Amino acid sequence: MQILTPHVYWAQRHGEIYLRVELSDVKNVNINLQEHNTLQFRAQGHGAKGDNEYEFKLEFLEPVRPEIKHKSTERQVDIKIKKKEERWWDRLTLQEKKPLFLAPDFDRWLDESDAEMELQAKEEKLNKISVESRVLIFSLVSTAYLGLKKSYLFMYNLVQFLGYSWVFVNMTVRLFILGQDSFYDTFHTTADIMYFCQMMAVLEVINPLLGLVKTGAFPAMIQVAGRNVILFVVFGSLDEMQNKPVVFFVFYLWSTIEIFRYPYYMLACISTEWKMLTWLRYTIWIPLYPLGVIAEAVAVVQSLPIFDETRLFSLPLPEMLGNSLSFSYTLQLYLVFMFLGNCTFLSVRTLYIYIYIYV
Repeated sequence: MQILTPHVYWAQRHGEIYLRVELSDVKNVNINLQEHNTLQFRAQGHGAKGDNEYEFKLEFLEPVRPEIKHKSTERQVDIKIKKKEERWWDRLTLQEKKPLFLAPDFDRWLDESDAEMELQAKEEKLNKISVESRVLIFSLVSTAYLGLKKSYLFMYNLVQFLGYSWVFVNMTVRLFILGQDSFYDTFHTTADIMYFCQMMAVLEVINPLLGLVKTGAFPAMIQVAGRNVILFVVFGSLDEMQNKPVVFFVFYLWSTIEIFRYPYYMLACISTEWKMLTWLRYTIWIPLYPLGVIAEAVAVVQSLPIFDETRLFSLPLPEMLGNSLSFSYTLQLYLVFMFLGNCTFLSVRTLYIYIYIYV
C-alpha cells in the first residue's frame, strides 16, 4: 500500500521548531517522538491526494524535548517542538538531503541574525515587563504602607484625643459641681485614664524613630519622660501627693493642651485642616505649657520632704557614708534637667512654629 505524505512546512528559532502540515478536516492525529530526535506523524484528513490517511517521519538534526504541542484547524495542523539545547541548526534533518515533502515556512521563516534580533527584542520586552511589574508592586506596597501608616496615626491620635477629652470634661464638670472640693480627689477619679494616655504617649517617641512622622524624637522624649516622672513617680508612688490640689492643676493643664493638639494631628492624617483648630493648636500652648511646667515643679517640690521622710526609692550607702541617699536629691537634680529640657523644648517648638508660619 502506498504511503501518502502531506506537504510539511518548517521554520525554527533558537529554542523551537515550527511545523505546518497541510491537511484539512483532520481526524485521529497521532504524533510521537522516538529516541528524542525522530518525529512520527499520522492522521486522517484531506490533503494533496484527497481524503486519505497521511503520515511522515522526520529525523531531526539534534535531540528535541518530548513535550510536543499541536493544534488542528480546518486547514492545517500546527506543531511546536522545543529543542533540547537552545541553538541555531544549519538544517532540520539529520540527512543532508531534504525530503521532497518538506519546504521552508516563509510566513515564519527567519535567518539566524533575524532570529537573534527577535530573541533580543523578546528579552527586552520581558525585562521591560519585569521592571514595570516591580514598579507596580512597589507602588502597591507603598500605597498599602501609606494607608496603614495613616490609619495607625489617625487611630492613635483619636484614642488620645478621646482619653484626654474624658479627663478634661470630667474635671470641668466636677469643678462646676463641687468647686474647690474637686481638687482633692482628682487623682482617684482620673488617674486610670491618665495612666493609659501617658503610656500610649511613649509611641510619640517611637514613631519618629521609625520614620512614621517627621517630628524629632528628642523633644517628644523630653515631654513624655517629664510627664511620666510626675505621673508615675511623684503622684503614683506617694499616697500623700494624690490628695493635693496640685494634681488638679497638672492634669487640667495637660488635658487642655492635648484636646487641641491630638485632633489637629488626627485631621492632618486625612489631609484636612480647620483653621481655627490650627490657630488654637499653635497658640494655646504658649501660656499653658509654661504654666504646666510650673505646676509640675510645684509637685516635685512638695514631694521632696515626703521622699525624705518615707525613704522611698532611697539609694543604700555604706555605713561610713550614712545609711542611704534620699531620692529627693535625685528629684532636685531632675528639677534642673527639667528646666533645661523644657527650655530646649520651647526653643525647638518656637522655631518649628516660626518655620511653619513664615517659611
